[in-house]
This record gives sequence, C-alpha cells and structure tokens, in this order.
Amino acid sequence: MRESDAPLTGCTGDPPSSAWVRAGRPVAPAGREGQRVSRVRTIGVLGAGRVGTAVARQSLRAGYDVLVATAADPSEISLIVEVMAPGARAVTAAEAVRGSDVVVLSVPLRRYRTLDPELFAGRVVVDAMNYWPETDGHLPVMEGEVSTSEVVQTHLAGARLVKTLNHIGYHDLESDHSPAGSPGRRALAVAGDDEEARALVGEVVDRLGYDAVDAGPLAAGRALEPGTAVFSGRHDAGTLRALLTLAAAPARY
Repeated sequence: MRESDAPLTGCTGDPPSSAWVRAGRPVAPAGREGQRVSRVRTIGVLGAGRVGTAVARQSLRAGYDVLVATAADPSEISLIVEVMAPGARAVTAAEAVRGSDVVVLSVPLRRYRTLDPELFAGRVVVDAMNYWPETDGHLPVMEGEVSTSEVVQTHLAGARLVKTLNHIGYHDLESDHSPAGSPGRRALAVAGDDEEARALVGEVVDRLGYDAVDAGPLAAGRALEPGTAVFSGRHDAGTLRALLTLAAAPARY
C-alpha cells in the first residue's frame, strides 16, 4: 500500500461485487434463501505501522475480526493496536497467521525474507507491499523482469499469494470506499495464480468497499506496482480493466 495515501472502510454485509460476479468467479457459497455466506471471518495483519493499522481499522468496519502482529511480543504493540485499531487484538505472528482466513502483509518489503515459509504454507496471503528503494535499499532481485510479488511467492512457496491493496493509499482506503453498485465506485485489482484464493480476496476487497477486478495471474501484479498507470490514479472498474488489458498487451515496435 502507498504510505503517502490512504486506508479502507467497508460496508458490513454488502453482497459480493457485481464486477467480480460478472467475471464468472463466484465469491461466496449461497446460504439460506439464496443469500451469500462470507467465507472470511478473520483478517490477520502483519505490520502495525500506518498501513497495517489502516487495514485493521477498515477490516473492523467491514465486520471482520482482526488480529494484528509484528515481530515483537504482543505486549509491545498492544497499546498501539488498542489506540489505532480499537477492537483488533494484538497477537504473535504465528497466532495471526494460523488464526486468520486471510493474512495481509504490510511490512517493509525488504523484510520479506524474515517471513517463515512453513508458517504461511497453504494460507491465503495478500501482498500489500511495495518496493521503495529509498527506504528498502537497493534490492536487485526486486528490479528484474518478474513482479515483486512473484519474488515474495518464491520465498513463501507454499502460500496462496494474492497481490492487491498496494495501489491505494492508506488514507484513501478509509475515505474512498462506497457500497457495491455505487456509480463510479473505486476499483482495486486482484492478481494471483490460485483462482480460489483470488476470488476469496476479491470478496474481501468488495466488503471493504471497492470493486474487485480480476487481474489474472500473479505476474499481472507488475501492472499494479509504483510507477504504473494503475498505481498512480483512482479508477473505476471499467477504467481499471482497460488499463490492465493495455499493460498485458505485447509491446509494438
């Protein structure tokens, strides 16, 4: 997520976004009387900085239970969590990962190798991180032909990694949300190799207050990174799809 921008606010109980449903990817199983049942109840957030606490607040507003963790002992961040995200619970990183349906990574990207691959195996993980050389330092591995999320996926080989939430500022996340079906509703792209995980995260994005646009495989996450048209503006679903299509088109010389 963009530190210089904004956080999330969702609408508890909103149905899955029509944009994702039209893409032919059901977001949640049908419950009684045709209502959709959320498959996500708890969001884990790794990181208690401006981005992490914004994600936690918006998730709480959307009706999720929220667990927040850092590398520190929970007692060291409990006051921060209590003040910045009232209702969230400070826990260990292991508890946040194991106790959550979806885990959001909001730590500095340079620290991705400190994440334990075994802990994340089989888990749906959202990569909300961005590569900032000014703060992360020079990381050649992040400057190659593959997306930064693909680098993270290589390290967390067993995780079901999904790229999203990185191309909205933490302040905007809380201010730009709107109910499903609202004209001009802001959209966020969702990229990942695991289709089920991608759809599950799309459900979360919708509930946070944004249309979830299916960007396809994790490699498409490159189009969401700093310096791209997707990253640089506020887009509705139609515009976002067009930008993603343009980014995926072969270069012509």
